[in-house]
Amino acid sequence: MLADDPGASIAAIAAEAGVDRRTVYRRFASREELLAAIYEARYDAVERAVEHARLREAPVSVALHRYVEEIIGVNRKWPVELTRLRADDAIRERRDALVRDVDDFLRRATDEGLLRADLPLAWASSLLPQLMHLASQQLPELSAAQAADTVVDTFLHGLGAR
Repeated sequence: MLADDPGASIAAIAAEAGVDRRTVYRRFASREELLAAIYEARYDAVERAVEHARLREAPVSVALHRYVEEIIGVNRKWPVELTRLRADDAIRERRDALVRDVDDFLRRATDEGLLRADLPLAWASSLLPQLMHLASQQLPELSAAQAADTVVDTFLHGLGAR
């Protein structure tokens, strides 16, 4: 619901969940507290996805697909607006640590010849999350694994005809 309407009220959220708004307020003192819990749960899921992908030790192509598939799953489960995440100091620190882990992985992918060395790392680092986000939203008919196939192929080979 918050993905469709980031300004949704606690009353509307409660109604959508099939509970009374007092039930929501017993668990969360404010709308901000509810949003913080949602963002925290999303980041917990992202951190588990990065851990499960084994970006440091798995073969690069395996880790890339596993990471993309897991993040697509997270994006689909937690399709919340990320703008607020960037403003929260604790979340920003967690995000920065994750970005460093993924950037280290992308450097390894470049060193092992999977990614082009003639492009800046920032290009790959910016492009991959955008592709995962698009696949999460625009390819709902595909499973997370199938969407990951599309993202990885696009990321590694582009859109040009072969």
